[in-house]
Amino acid sequence: MALAYAERLRVTLPKVREVIAEAARAAGRDPRAVRLVAVTKGHPPAALEAALDAGLTDLGENRVEELAEKVAALGRAPRAAPGVRWHMVGHVQSRKAKTAVELADLIHSVDTLRLAERLARAALESGRTVPLLAQVNSSGEAGKYGLSLAEAEDTVLAMVALEGLRVEGLMTMAPLTDDGTVLSATFGRLRDLLGRLRTADARVGPELSMGMTNDLAVAVRKGSTMVRIGTALFGERG
Repeated sequence: MALAYAERLRVTLPKVREVIAEAARAAGRDPRAVRLVAVTKGHPPAALEAALDAGLTDLGENRVEELAEKVAALGRAPRAAPGVRWHMVGHVQSRKAKTAVELADLIHSVDTLRLAERLARAALESGRTVPLLAQVNSSGEAGKYGLSLAEAEDTVLAMVALEGLRVEGLMTMAPLTDDGTVLSATFGRLRDLLGRLRTADARVGPELSMGMTNDLAVAVRKGSTMVRIGTALFGERG
């Protein structure tokens, strides 16, 4: 199965990288400023093995349990693998905060102050600082995870003040649509919010995690520094 994933990546990875490069150049950006996070949600460990062989060292998972399984399957602790960075990109329940801290090198989806406080406590107990991104619902969709734009500034600034955490930037998920105007507005609001936050407190980092398979190019043109790509690389989940 690893061979099948390797063969797929030989075709898909150059295409994804070219989309990133073209979008970055169109916005006057250096394509190297965009980090490609390979998300293997629903795919077996063979997908990760193929990703590593293809030079993809930023690996993402949507569920804490699946992240734990993938780390165990590779037979090494995340920070023992040179150059590999594990990303937790999906929703994290407060009761799983400690496990997320143990496994993830960057948590993209911190969507409440309560979760941030749990992560901070777990970080202090483990003697480390946890890098995270605050998730913002910049589309305003009902029922979607993320801080509302109205509460985001105060909440993120409160997160920055928590010992044990390092807020590296923001993350969002756009609506599932082909409407470029809607996508641009969603990503633009996150970019503008980050600018305000970094003016208010220099401890807020510059990262913008936005863009997935269906909206990759728009996200890069609007300033994304990390794109979370699964289907375009590995195909539909089994």
